[in-house]
Amino acid sequence: MGNDLSRWAAALADSDRPTYHAIADAIADDIQAGRLRAQQKLPPLRALATALGINFSTAARGYAEAAERGLIDGRPGSGSYVRGEVRSDPVHRASAVGPIDMSMNMPPEPRDPALVARLREGFARLGQRGDLYDLLRYQEFGGSRADREAGAAWMARRLPGADPANILVCPGTHAALLGLMAALLRAGDTLACEAVTYPGIKGIAAHLGIRPVGLPADRDGLDPDAFAALCAAHPPKALYVNPTFNNPTTATLPAERRAAIADTALRYGVPIIEDDPYGCLPRQRLAPIATLAPQLTFYVAGLSKVLGAGLRIGYLVTPNVRYTARLSSTLATLSVMANPAMIQLATRWIEDGTLRAATRAIRAESIARQRLAARVLDGIAYHSQPEAFHLWLPVPAPWNRIELATRLQGHGIAAVVSDAFAMRAPAPEAVRICLGGAASREDCHRHLEIIHDAIEHLPAMAAGGTGEPFVDF
Repeated sequence: MGNDLSRWAAALADSDRPTYHAIADAIADDIQAGRLRAQQKLPPLRALATALGINFSTAARGYAEAAERGLIDGRPGSGSYVRGEVRSDPVHRASAVGPIDMSMNMPPEPRDPALVARLREGFARLGQRGDLYDLLRYQEFGGSRADREAGAAWMARRLPGADPANILVCPGTHAALLGLMAALLRAGDTLACEAVTYPGIKGIAAHLGIRPVGLPADRDGLDPDAFAALCAAHPPKALYVNPTFNNPTTATLPAERRAAIADTALRYGVPIIEDDPYGCLPRQRLAPIATLAPQLTFYVAGLSKVLGAGLRIGYLVTPNVRYTARLSSTLATLSVMANPAMIQLATRWIEDGTLRAATRAIRAESIARQRLAARVLDGIAYHSQPEAFHLWLPVPAPWNRIELATRLQGHGIAAVVSDAFAMRAPAPEAVRICLGGAASREDCHRHLEIIHDAIEHLPAMAAGGTGEPFVDF
């Protein structure tokens, strides 16, 4: 490849186009001239960047542009290769690599043809059950008996014996959390939660005038002793906890902590809002807190993280019929109802096994991406779980989270700084990186390499970090 790289360097010098476009143009020229053959391996990104005198991210964008044109393919752990069949796009097609969104915590999208066909069939069959116009009418909030039974069946492995009479089908888990907090707390009331947690809670609390109290946590999640101390001094009106693959830290409460938290809540009569969107992803599942304190726990789970956020279907399990009626009224006031067509689709996919197949595929893809992250980010400290599709990345001193996020943004990668999740100041020096969404595994590989390169070359900040380390919120 030595001669090719010299030719590419000359082509870059002569081109008036952005460097990454010029790299793709040079690849296209060599393919068309026969200098590059189908399945021929291209130089590694770091070698390419060194030979051309450009930075790593520009080299990565060049290969990404070539892949977008259909010229090359990336193979995680192996490199980039000329495609066997190249599309006949013009060499100088105007195309820019858009920003890489690693900020939205969406599951990866499996491309298995059989699974995609099942999903398409589900959409195609919408409305074939009963009266089509029934899907266009107002519905009683919470879903039909059949829809609630489907929800109970889906949650049965985590929450055995859940009574369909105490399950409400909601327009997403966020709507369920809003309704719960509106029903259980009043303006000025205290909500206990982890010091770093799901940012939606921060927004809901601000909207309702609720005061969140961020409790200490570590790699195993919420500190049960801190919760017990708060209850002994000033019992909160409720506890919010995200026990599995915490968003953003990925911490998962071990069984003994779940039991201790349940015991304290029962002792002081503190309701628990258990938000468990990732609960069915781990291969080794832990019993929800709702199984330990069912008379006080409101369990929330949905389909956003195990299939896709566009469904907007969540399930809320309440302690008893009285709470079910009360929350149904509150949620109907706030959101009227969940989309009847999406409820029907979710029920069908639960009953025919499509949801189970999709969840297995998402779990498998998440595992593959975590293994990929472990290889690419080798030597860089971060926190995650084998089946999660996000990472919690502490920023190495003396640099800070704002600098890292800004540097990544300069390379077109959107990440989320810890301030969005922090319930108290100062926010820890960390960012959340998401591995899912529409990005392919090959895209994910390139993005992680850019992140690795950005961290390795962070410039020193005169003032140093401004927040706290991961284990000391």
